[in-house]
Amino acid sequence: MKAGVVHAKEDIRYEEIDKPKAEPGKVVVKIKYTGICGSDLPRVNEGTAHFFPIVLGHEFSGTIDEVGEGVQSVKKGDRVAGIPLVPCMKCEDCQKGNYSLCKHYDFIGSHSFGSYAEYVAVPEANVVKFSEDVSFEKGAFFEPATVALHGLERTDFKGGRTVAILGGGTIGMMTLQWAKIFGAREIVVFDIVQERLDLGMRLGATAGINTKDADFMEKAKDMTGGRGFDYVFETAGNTITMKMAFELAANKADVCFIGTPTRELSFSVKEWENMNRKEFRLTGSWMSYSAPFPGHEWSLVAHYFGTGELKFDDSFIYKKIPLSKIDEAFEMFKTPGTVKGKILIDSEA
Repeated sequence: MKAGVVHAKEDIRYEEIDKPKAEPGKVVVKIKYTGICGSDLPRVNEGTAHFFPIVLGHEFSGTIDEVGEGVQSVKKGDRVAGIPLVPCMKCEDCQKGNYSLCKHYDFIGSHSFGSYAEYVAVPEANVVKFSEDVSFEKGAFFEPATVALHGLERTDFKGGRTVAILGGGTIGMMTLQWAKIFGAREIVVFDIVQERLDLGMRLGATAGINTKDADFMEKAKDMTGGRGFDYVFETAGNTITMKMAFELAANKADVCFIGTPTRELSFSVKEWENMNRKEFRLTGSWMSYSAPFPGHEWSLVAHYFGTGELKFDDSFIYKKIPLSKIDEAFEMFKTPGTVKGKILIDSEA
């Protein structure tokens, strides 16, 4: 089969490798689309992959091509999305159902060969079926959609309350939609790009605030009568929005950091004191799994994509690029601001 193989820093090649086989308990998926995740960028462009050569890719959709001995939940031809985490199932965290916290895990597309290829072999438990009503493009967005839902559920979320979404990227747009599905009264998106705010409105936000405006904080507080937001979800991983979350939180609020920071972060005494004085609850969120593995996050994404309540906007996708030109896709990321949305690698093109 053909695959995009990373050999070294800035060296990803379209070449032929052995097609995987369906070993007992495993399935082979014929890949349609794989989304380029931000975590793949340093592995290719900075050479930080766990080993070389490796085939990356973990946000994938396709059809079951072959099933191994003992596989019962799926059959050849089923439409599926990939579930990349392979927990050990033996450690204390796994025994408690906290699979995201497993310290002895495997991960498809970083620790083992992934889906920047025509085929990938994964354990039976690492695929989730979806209906004909769900496109393969949506199938490649299952993982970010589950990450957003997991983050929402890290709080004691209840409907009828106010929500702030900090960051209008894919995770932010998915978090906004889950908040709407589960009954939020008001949802306000914060971003510096007007197009993202407009997208948020199309997907159900009640308002969008551009944080480039000098009076944005005053506008935000006016929306809640000065009390702040009941739930604040930081999805950008930006030090500015992480501090902003503390300011926007209401008394007794829930604040969740879903975004992954890339720079050192420090708070002034006054900034940090917000948590003491407001008595808000602060938590983080990591990946998207619960018991029984892989968790209801995955089945709910399949359901709500199928019903159309979890909306998919064309602007989520920046470009679809053939697997044969995967090197050009990673080259685009070297120019900041070029890629506006998800790049999908098409393994059948």
